[in-house]
Amino acid sequence: MKNCCKLLILFCFVSGISCAQQKTTENSQTEIINPQGNTVKTRFNVPDGFVRRQYEENSFAAFLQNFPLKPAGSKVFYFNGNEKFLQIHAAVLDIDIGEQDLQQCADAIIRLRAEYLFKQKKYSEINFNLTNGFAVSYLRWAEGYRVKVAGNKTEWVKTAVSDNSYKTFKSYLFFVFNYAGTLSLSRQMKTKNYADLQAGDVFIRGGSPGHAMIVIDLAQNAQGKKIFLLAQSYMPAQSIHIVKNSQNLNFAAWYELNETDSTLITPEWIFKTSEFKSF
Repeated sequence: MKNCCKLLILFCFVSGISCAQQKTTENSQTEIINPQGNTVKTRFNVPDGFVRRQYEENSFAAFLQNFPLKPAGSKVFYFNGNEKFLQIHAAVLDIDIGEQDLQQCADAIIRLRAEYLFKQKKYSEINFNLTNGFAVSYLRWAEGYRVKVAGNKTEWVKTAVSDNSYKTFKSYLFFVFNYAGTLSLSRQMKTKNYADLQAGDVFIRGGSPGHAMIVIDLAQNAQGKKIFLLAQSYMPAQSIHIVKNSQNLNFAAWYELNETDSTLITPEWIFKTSEFKSF
């Protein structure tokens, strides 16, 4: 039932840049990326003329903006410890991958959303559907129930004692990762107008192949133009990372919202701007 993000390399970074262009690009990225910053908010400055959107302290958007990052220069690794062939990231989120090939694209988004809800003790909202539509509630899992899977049939069975520990929460997540994917998550999320984009929203194409990326920060200028940062995992399961903007190197990792475009081009995937949803 697992719907994976198949490895689909669509783009290579711009080559053959003149010395003058390359110097301009390097200067622009240096101004935007602060190597000493240890969170999304402190690592990424906004380009001139833009102001970072401020969100309520306990919101999902604020949780993402303040998410801790691994030291600047960190690489993206697969779940098995191997280094990713294409290092197309601007930063790596400081969160584990797991030891199995499970935390892929949609799973990374499920992980971030669930971690936020767990931190806020909003346990009743931690509820994700499997690909067959079966709803898996974390509260039920914490009560000691587990999901018995037989082919495409699923049912709850009481097999453990009640336990609301983080270890139990992690076991819940990795079960969900095994049986959920882009298809189930896209069906569970709400369609949203692209122009209303906010941190915490998701670009997602359900299916096989499918892919999903999450808006992890957002800024705006006086004219109302929005720019945003995108984070992803991919296949095989790998470090969750913020991708570079291969179409505009001067913006480093910030992407521009252009309501007249029908596509969003990222280093490893092209989305239609209609493939946009929220929790």
